Amino acid sequence: MVVRYRVDGGFTDALGDLLECGEGECTVRTRSSDVVISLDLVVAAKQVPPAPPRRRPRTGA
Repeated sequence: MVVRYRVDGGFTDALGDLLECGEGECTVRTRSSDVVISLDLVVAAKQVPPAPPRRRPRTGA
């Protein structure tokens, strides 16, 4: 899931798994940490497909 929300000076996105959504906030688990976002700051949110699997490194032969 991706959640776009307001921050000082503009907007930012939290991309990851939605862990929880309550009356006033939601929590998104990103690669680096859990992000708690106040729902009154959210401007857009949507589900996105999972990232494709990483390719194996090419070996030069």
